[in-house]
Amino acid sequence: MSLHPVVERVTERIRERSAASRSAYLARIEAARQRGTARARLSCGNLAHGFAAAGDDKDALKLQVKPNLAIVTAYNDMLSAHQPFATYPELIKMAARNAGGTAQVAGGVPAMCDGVTQGRTGMELSLWSRDTIAQATAVALSHDMFDAALMLGVCDKIVPGMLMGALAFGHLPVVFVPAGPMPSGLPNKEKAAVRQRYAEGKATREELLAAESASYHSAGTCTFYGTANSNQMLMEVMGLQLPGTAFVNPGTTLRDALTVAAAEQALRVTALGEDWRPIGHTVDEKAIVNAMVGLAATGGSTNHAIHLVAMARVAGLRITWDDLDELSRATPLLARIYPNGSADVNHFHAAGGLGFVIRELIDAGLLHGDLKCVHGGDLRQQSLEPWLDGTRLIWRDPPPASGDPDVLRPVAEPFDAEGGLRLLTGRLGRAVVKLSAVAPQHRRISAPAKVFDDQDDLLAAFKAGQLEGDFVAVVRRQGPKANGMPELHKLTPTLGVLQDRGQRVALLTDGRMSGASGKVLAAIHLVPEAVAGGPIAKLRDGDVVTIDAEASTLEVDVPEAEWSARANAPMDVSGNQFGMGRELFAVFRAQVDSAEDGACALFDTLES
Repeated sequence: MSLHPVVERVTERIRERSAASRSAYLARIEAARQRGTARARLSCGNLAHGFAAAGDDKDALKLQVKPNLAIVTAYNDMLSAHQPFATYPELIKMAARNAGGTAQVAGGVPAMCDGVTQGRTGMELSLWSRDTIAQATAVALSHDMFDAALMLGVCDKIVPGMLMGALAFGHLPVVFVPAGPMPSGLPNKEKAAVRQRYAEGKATREELLAAESASYHSAGTCTFYGTANSNQMLMEVMGLQLPGTAFVNPGTTLRDALTVAAAEQALRVTALGEDWRPIGHTVDEKAIVNAMVGLAATGGSTNHAIHLVAMARVAGLRITWDDLDELSRATPLLARIYPNGSADVNHFHAAGGLGFVIRELIDAGLLHGDLKCVHGGDLRQQSLEPWLDGTRLIWRDPPPASGDPDVLRPVAEPFDAEGGLRLLTGRLGRAVVKLSAVAPQHRRISAPAKVFDDQDDLLAAFKAGQLEGDFVAVVRRQGPKANGMPELHKLTPTLGVLQDRGQRVALLTDGRMSGASGKVLAAIHLVPEAVAGGPIAKLRDGDVVTIDAEASTLEVDVPEAEWSARANAPMDVSGNQFGMGRELFAVFRAQVDSAEDGACALFDTLES
């Protein structure tokens, strides 16, 4: 199958736009490539420090012949998705030893749970954690003891941050090693219904906690299709994980076998052998286009409209929201996973999962199949499904048909002719909207604005009975320069209640929403943000705002002369500068670029 013309056109556009920066990046990779083990370049004193505590592996490290793997781990035992990583290092070390290599824990990175900090002050550090993780990954790898790396991470900012850090060491082969989703608990729609009843005062805190605990109930990733599980999809369609590893549950024999196989494969693709597969070669413009197509086809998290831009930039690639919009319009929606449907990722995986999606998209010419994947093959092989024949790990073809057409469909019979994301443009700026979770009748609104500078002010207005009639909730001063661009998912139950009552409501914000958000029309990531002088700062209560996701427009009905003369409202962010560690991130708020540029504070020196 030849490439879809839109995929071909966008890929070539990215290649041309990125020619100079990508060429410089590839030159750095070649310059960093060395013959022999990395540690052979160290002085005796450096090397002795590096293996002083290596125990049984000390002799192998001293000989400077066998490849050595870096383990960068995001383990902590508060974050359910990362708790299984506690046992991975010893398993990986054993696997490496048995395969003729060694492995060491090079370092750890922070792993923040957005579910714990949602609606709290700590959420203002969430986006900064991505850049911190990138830096921590770089610090771990900077010991220069390693010939390849394994990244142990799953959740929202962790995988993007680890990938950014790894790409700064583009000469190293890197395999991402997930832990998998927790088994299915209380269905996500039932949990959401309890949240809405609680927002209305119709459910007690005890009832809410019981529902939340029945949904988030064990080790593993949350089962809705938010940013964490979208991360896993991205790693598969970019060829950075072993095939079919994304949604195998933790604590299973198959999960352990896949972790062992990841270590073995990392040893095979170092520069010491004949099949060097550095991450900087795998992550090229084709891989980034695959990521955008996969996001659209599965209705993935809007957070990746930010993260993908930042990840690509580290690899010398420049993408825009126009690229994402064009690809999404050409990509059919193949999956219905909560919040875009009722199924969770376990149901999706059982119905055929990512292997089915990858095969369908390759056959339709929507994915580049010729990636140099870390597993040693191309993207066609990424669609294979792992299983155990006794104790032997083998791969088989994905199922020929969906096991549940209410969850997963082929390209010929999609849920929608286009993917889940749209770019909106107009007098108010540029914003992203997720269509896949919004019913067609709610995709356009023209209504008076109700303007808030804090999400808690909106919630207070709801409790006071002040949110009557149709309206567009404008929540500004939530961009990266203002307060770190926290997710505003806490607003979802309240706005959902109003919509269910028959009101026409929508959200407009320069902040973010959770990957779990859906149902209510939300124009998010608005650029320019309010504190950077964006037009959202001019909005007043009663201004008629139109958000039209179908027409891709974002307008305000104010005469041009009045609009031009109107001053921006003052944006007081003094309350977001201190407390809960925020004072330590002032440099991030000062340095960060716009959401469309990746909302990243790392790039001035990196791109110079």
